Amino acid sequence: MSSFDEAVLAIQRSKPRRVVVFTGAGISADSGIPTFRDANGLWRNFRAEDLATPEAFRRDPLLVWEWYESRRDLIREAKPNPAHEAVARLTDAIVVTQNVDNLHTRAGAPNVIELHGNIFRVRCTKDHRVQMRVEAFTDLPPRCECGALLRPDVVWFGEMLSDDAVARAVSAIRAADLLLVIGTSGIVYPAAGFISMHKGLSIDINPDASSTSTACSFAIAERAAVATPPIINAVLEAQR
Repeated sequence: MSSFDEAVLAIQRSKPRRVVVFTGAGISADSGIPTFRDANGLWRNFRAEDLATPEAFRRDPLLVWEWYESRRDLIREAKPNPAHEAVARLTDAIVVTQNVDNLHTRAGAPNVIELHGNIFRVRCTKDHRVQMRVEAFTDLPPRCECGALLRPDVVWFGEMLSDDAVARAVSAIRAADLLLVIGTSGIVYPAAGFISMHKGLSIDINPDASSTSTACSFAIAERAAVATPPIINAVLEAQR
């Protein structure tokens, strides 16, 4: 019996009611969004790790915003793929995502916790007011009405995650009957900790073996867009 078949059987037996879906960059790969750690991830010979930092923004906000606008342009054109759409069918599930691409919300998922923020939100560097801004900016770097610089409302390297977002994610994961882990390697904090604190059935969907593969009850070595829809179908069938 394959790992997929074993996972489906475990879902049928457990009949999970409280489901948490924990996602990383891999779920958006089939939407054409490259990860920070993509082998071809250089932009103008800069690494993402050199641009997505408070220090880089203080040093050269125009350069950082030019990079973010290039990413926003790419993500704006991207569409939710079958994995996002399948997850959205679990209307009672809580989605905890490391992604900033807004694709879970665009797919219709009603309960999304964005650990690392949202690339289409901006925050004033003076009064910290947050607003949505999907459209491209005409002038870079953009400024708030108060005159202060705006920054992307995302968590940069060296910054702390939102205490509220982490607390809500931890509470949901601890209470879950089923944890679906999709497209995350478990390298980025706090992914590994989240998976270890869940004591129920857990299923990892990732084409590449990683620490999450061994931490979960079952590991399905397949792309998210391929394996997620039938796994979600199994969950919905078990909940009937």
